[in-house]
Amino acid sequence: MSTTRVLDATDLEDALDVLDRDPVANAFVAARVQVAGLDPWRLGGEMWGWYDDAGLLDALCYAGANLVPVSAGPEAVRAFADRARRQGRRCSSIVGPAEPTAELWSLLEPGWGPAREIRACQPLMTVTEPCADILPDPRVRRVRRDEIELLMPACVAMFTEEVGVSPMSGDGGLLYRARVAELVTGGRAFARFEDGRVVFKAEIGAVTDRACQIQGVWVAPDRRGQGLSETGMAAVVRYALQEVAPVVSLYVNDFNRPARAAYRRVGFQEVGAFMSVLF
Repeated sequence: MSTTRVLDATDLEDALDVLDRDPVANAFVAARVQVAGLDPWRLGGEMWGWYDDAGLLDALCYAGANLVPVSAGPEAVRAFADRARRQGRRCSSIVGPAEPTAELWSLLEPGWGPAREIRACQPLMTVTEPCADILPDPRVRRVRRDEIELLMPACVAMFTEEVGVSPMSGDGGLLYRARVAELVTGGRAFARFEDGRVVFKAEIGAVTDRACQIQGVWVAPDRRGQGLSETGMAAVVRYALQEVAPVVSLYVNDFNRPARAAYRRVGFQEVGAFMSVLF
């Protein structure tokens, strides 16, 4: 009989096997598990496991600030939805591969809805080789620790544009600032500075030995349309492929056609789709 339960340290190897089925789509969750294990306090949430009729772990759902289904078929999605309904909504978003995320939301919407915004199709894109046609911007470099305050306005602007709310609300931005500082300290925040301000930035967020995920791509409004996103991304992709992982990924809103076109010019190809439900 199939069942679900909260996983613990004894389930780590089996959970990693599930995550390894699709190292690109699962990079966000896999990166957290590889660093923190399955301890809820270190992981920042619970990891739910769904076991098939043979008693084998076959699907996961990360339940933290985000609710993220992993390798979940229809039966697993229903089981995860039942657990989420009983627990009550604690997440700020549901995000993951489009099909299971849509199924999960259809089951949760009667009790959790309405959502603030639904992004039903966010193409997942990957690149495995540096672009030969676009030269990396030589002025895009790692952000230094003493430049965090210069970087923060660009990060806040990007987040607000993308999510629709400011990351500085609630706790005054303490958690968001800590996350930005973590990326800078880890050498995973990149920017081009001009006259003391950021005109392009991007970060390498999730990192595993199989894949990494670029996030937070932003160009200053007065510099858009000048190719900075292409040359800047070429620089970040080159570093990521050389120093981080053999596959670089990102996901983007389907309605952001300029960004999708720019990423394609840098060498990214669409390999799937994500979906996000924002509360």
